[in-house]
Amino acid sequence: MDGGVNVAVRSAHAKRVFFCLFDSHGKRELHRLELGQRDGDVHYGFAANVKAGAHYGLRAEGPWNPHDGLRFDVHKLLVDPHATALDRPYSFHPGLCEHARETKDLVPKGVVTPPLHKVTRATPHVPCWIYEVPVKAFSMRHPGIPASKRGTMAALAEPAALEHFRRLGVDTIELMPLMAWIDERHLHALGLANAWGYNPVTFFAPDPRLAPGGFAEIADTVAKLHAHGFQVVLDVVLNHTGESDAAGPTLSFRGLDNTVWYRHIHGHPVNDTGCGNTVALDHPAVVDYTVAALRHWIDVTGLDGFRFDLATVMGRGSDGFHHDAPLIRAISADPVLSRCLLIAEPWDVGPGGYQLGNFPPRWLEWNDKFRDDVRRFWRGDSFSVNALATRLAGSSDVFKPRKQPSNSINFVAAHDGFTLADLTRFSHKDNLANGEGNRDGKSHEVTWPGGNVRALLATLFFARGTPMLTAGDEFGRSQGGNNNAYAQDNGTTWLDWEDADQALIDCAARLVAIRASHPLLTEDRFLNGDGDAAWFGSDGETPDWDSPDLRFLGIVLSGETERLAIACNGGGKSLALPLSGGTGQWRRIFTTGSGGDCPPHSVSLFSAIST
Repeated sequence: MDGGVNVAVRSAHAKRVFFCLFDSHGKRELHRLELGQRDGDVHYGFAANVKAGAHYGLRAEGPWNPHDGLRFDVHKLLVDPHATALDRPYSFHPGLCEHARETKDLVPKGVVTPPLHKVTRATPHVPCWIYEVPVKAFSMRHPGIPASKRGTMAALAEPAALEHFRRLGVDTIELMPLMAWIDERHLHALGLANAWGYNPVTFFAPDPRLAPGGFAEIADTVAKLHAHGFQVVLDVVLNHTGESDAAGPTLSFRGLDNTVWYRHIHGHPVNDTGCGNTVALDHPAVVDYTVAALRHWIDVTGLDGFRFDLATVMGRGSDGFHHDAPLIRAISADPVLSRCLLIAEPWDVGPGGYQLGNFPPRWLEWNDKFRDDVRRFWRGDSFSVNALATRLAGSSDVFKPRKQPSNSINFVAAHDGFTLADLTRFSHKDNLANGEGNRDGKSHEVTWPGGNVRALLATLFFARGTPMLTAGDEFGRSQGGNNNAYAQDNGTTWLDWEDADQALIDCAARLVAIRASHPLLTEDRFLNGDGDAAWFGSDGETPDWDSPDLRFLGIVLSGETERLAIACNGGGKSLALPLSGGTGQWRRIFTTGSGGDCPPHSVSLFSAIST
């Protein structure tokens, strides 16, 4: 690097590609070097006298023919897809969408960086439970975190954050996206900003807002979390980018080779993501790039794995979804990635997009059937007991025989949709603050107005599978009924620590501790009905599975050293434990209600008393 840098850029259809060097402020273009040599689709050259810290961008010259998907525009300064540091965050401007409009003043510049050190890491274990953390929102209002660190990765390693993780008994932390992103263009006109980060532009660079110290800050935070016994997984968005639809901004991939990076039909972008474009994750060059990006994040930060947003896109080809599609196969073949935690959100919005249970055996998968079936039982829907039984037992209808209960990521609420508290307070969404006339977000989300948050938490932690809880749901966070708060980078999504329900936190922590101390609750196998479990109704007998109005469900789990009984009373009356011997042979360990063995609208856990 002392004498300069070698530059190589892939573009199958560009006539010429340029490396553009800027001043130290990233404002004035000092030099434009044509990458005049070419090997296949790779344009390359040597930029002399370029040192670490230099600011740069790319330009590509080629045909402008949007009808065929070709959108080359040499006036557009492009961010290098392999840039590992940016001099500033992305910021939307209408000029980014205008053809032949110079944009060097509107986009970040890549920063030349020397190779980063690889981090030594241990092989991760299957999570005991997952704590989903929005990096900025977690700390913005935390009084125990220094103001200078609030909203950043570094905040998660502060003593106040670590204390909360330990109090809850957190095992695995799932960070919401860190890749550099841009606000959706319609938010600009509304004066709103993306709060979640699910709109990335390039896959190699962290967002300067969340990690102002770059990869070094992320690696340092991950190392400190590891030192306190926490695994760390990163939520990544590979399915689409912030360049959006055909009317969106040209920032990087689109300007370098639109038809290679994105899937098209007759020149029009495919929208299997609902975000305007779909990354062509079946194209060999894109597969290579994506695997390299994932490896980079693992190598330089020490992360334990990834959660993949709209992961069905990763298995899509021209003829639909395949669990052994090129990218999935490449991840499985990689000696590092194949040993990481791999978590799929197993759906997208395209044809045949719902693929729960169809990812490879090692992959864990978000289980929305658990979410909806648990909510339906507690709301009182007809025949909901049957589905609840299946979810409590590990969702064998989805994952057997190829997987185990631990492959099911069980959740009742997540970052999108109603919060855990709001689903017990609201029957309809209130997304008017998003500026879309309340048309956005899920319109028919299952809710339980007047419900018991503690019962929902207990159902989550007493079920077989891998529980997941979103930060703040353990203390009653509310978004005022907004079930699509991605555009609320403000107090709507920032966790309100001062008004946190401390008793609810204690309840969640106790549930975690109970789960950890009773192996029958976490046994990673499906029930076989051969003495390992017995279902019972309010009369102690086998439930009448054909009754549409059944509101009580219990199960006795039997192991070599203990027997446990879980009782879910969805009715409005307190009930005595109907098992043989009653409370004379059973000791109640926990209940989410008060009054009687099985209080109304509650979950209770009993342990058999040895005789």
